[in-house]
Amino acid sequence: MSTSLRYEVLVTDQIPQNVTDLVPNGDRRLFSPLSITLVSGERDAVLVDPPLTIEQTRAVGDWVEAQGKRLTHIFVTHGHGDHWFGAPALAERFGAQVVASAGTIAQMRLNAKIRPQFWDALFPGQIGDTPVTAAVPEGNRFELEGNELRIVEVGHSDTDETSVLHVPSLDLVVAGDVIYNGVHQFLREAAGDGIARWLQAIGTVESLRPRFVVAGHKDRKLDDDAARTIEETRAYLNAAAELLTENDTALDFFNAMLGRFPHRLNAGALWGGATALYA
Repeated sequence: MSTSLRYEVLVTDQIPQNVTDLVPNGDRRLFSPLSITLVSGERDAVLVDPPLTIEQTRAVGDWVEAQGKRLTHIFVTHGHGDHWFGAPALAERFGAQVVASAGTIAQMRLNAKIRPQFWDALFPGQIGDTPVTAAVPEGNRFELEGNELRIVEVGHSDTDETSVLHVPSLDLVVAGDVIYNGVHQFLREAAGDGIARWLQAIGTVESLRPRFVVAGHKDRKLDDDAARTIEETRAYLNAAAELLTENDTALDFFNAMLGRFPHRLNAGALWGGATALYA
């Protein structure tokens, strides 16, 4: 199908967490950069994975407004708050409908419930109101100017009940946290068979045969080449599975992973996963 659709990605800066302890390599505890995707046509647009804080959300809203398009939908790939807490404010600002899979909506409610203990502790006073208003579109599909957008449920990635947005007319998958791009991957929920299930989710994305994949956490200097990002995400998980069997402590695992992947952003995310996996 010929299409007039295009996509753009806004990548946020890393922001400091309300944590005084340093990462073992001496880094300050930061939150990984977030990728926010706008798929737009001649008149309308769809936003994927709004950001976390009030300040980030305001900046994304200004970015969307500058495009001059009518925002019809806001799609959420998974329940982690950093990929949807800004959705209610943006939905109100633009009159857009928030959509997600049923499983993601359940995870959104869980993240709203744990806000005081987790998200607000990390970012006190920086998060707006977060009512869960998302709805499931019929058949997990909706349209943008006659182009079908497909919600593809992939199961566990760095959390449960993850989905991706497939835009066939652009050969594009907006992958949320199924795929990472130059950023250390969040392994806190990878205990048990979590890595194996995440690898299966990557296989599902690969089966869509995209040319472009937007990762939920991305180094803005890198492109969206699907083959590279898929392979690098898979390689990271395979290395983690291997090194978990070879190292007895969280620190040893952390150092071994840093040795394999020295150029990825935000070693603090790796350290958070290491401490959880060895708890």
